[in-house]
Amino acid sequence: MSKIRVGFGFDVHQLKAQHPFVMGGVTLQHHSGAYGHSDADVLVHAICDALLGAANLRDIGYHFSNKDERWRGISSLILLQHVVQLLKDNGWSIGNIDAMICLEAPKINPHIPDMKTHIAQAAGISEEDISIKATTNEQMGFIGREEGVVAYTVCLIEKV
Repeated sequence: MSKIRVGFGFDVHQLKAQHPFVMGGVTLQHHSGAYGHSDADVLVHAICDALLGAANLRDIGYHFSNKDERWRGISSLILLQHVVQLLKDNGWSIGNIDAMICLEAPKINPHIPDMKTHIAQAAGISEEDISIKATTNEQMGFIGREEGVVAYTVCLIEKV
């Protein structure tokens, strides 16, 4: 019997005017974008945290501190590649990733195929093993006011 584990990831970033909006490795056209130390890709950050948590390897902040200049402005897909290597080094492989993005705008649905391609390439898994969905916050709270964006993910990993 093989050992499997489930991980949960969450990330949130402020939206700032005239700032790039990177989601799932895709730059979206919008009047504001997620702000952070790296490229502030909430989707990929949440995926990293889910994978790290499932493997009991702490969290994204532990491995990629926002006080470390090596990570300033870096593509979060590179962080994901590092996380996947950590999993491999510890005998884990990814089964699947399921993600939910919560924001009012821009519309995510047209970009999901490209996001899945970028994430699959960075994680070394099939696009069929990645699910990305999006919803709004029905104009409530900081998400509804377009002040921030949130991503939730779950993943399954298996001991190789």
